[in-house]
Amino acid sequence: MIENTILKANREGRYALVFALPFPSSQLIELAAHVGFDAISIDGEHGAYSVESVDDICRLSNALGMSVTARVPDNAAYQVNLYLDRGVQGVTGPHVETGAEAQALADACLFPEAGWRSWGGGRGTEFNDPEKIEAYGGQRAFMKWANENMIVMAQIESKKAHDNLDDILAVPGLTGVAGGPNDFAASMGIAGQPMHPDRVAATADVERRAVAAGKSIGATTFSIGVRELMLGHAREFCQENGKKPFNP
Repeated sequence: MIENTILKANREGRYALVFALPFPSSQLIELAAHVGFDAISIDGEHGAYSVESVDDICRLSNALGMSVTARVPDNAAYQVNLYLDRGVQGVTGPHVETGAEAQALADACLFPEAGWRSWGGGRGTEFNDPEKIEAYGGQRAFMKWANENMIVMAQIESKKAHDNLDDILAVPGLTGVAGGPNDFAASMGIAGQPMHPDRVAATADVERRAVAAGKSIGATTFSIGVRELMLGHAREFCQENGKKPFNP
């Protein structure tokens, strides 16, 4: 396991450059590291990722000094745990609509006493190797370290979630919130109009209240074309366009 490179960038006073991997590809991961990305992001809800491919993505990304974050397929604790056991250090839970659902997401991502994450035997727990775990100061110390290096984001993408926002933001284990403009618009009766003024205003309200509550904001994840990446313009593109998938 490595220090969470997104949180490390934030502690250094900068936004992390996070590459949204469009599909499993060792070549793209290597190129992303080569041009200076800090981390890799994958979409387990809509992307074609098997558990085995997530394992390979984490293995290579960590070896190249990049953490991996993922939107999980759903927020069930067993599903979240499959990703965490592979070594994912940031989870975005889709369709979080209540405080109870946000609490359950945080509980699945964080070890006791902060949550109820299950102890596994994969990369996420150093393969349960006693010597590796002892290097952190023992199992309890490792659990604390893992919690400190975990990002937990709740995706606010419905009117119901907006209505219950105060309860969601009150969950202490929640790092922050992310958006979902298309589903949000559909829930407001304006399907197919993600840029409708009402949806835009609702999301702006979510972000304002999240910041006031001390939570982070996850901007809509951007993608970089393979051509630009291979030409080495990824960093310049992100900086010039102000793209930032995670705000401290």
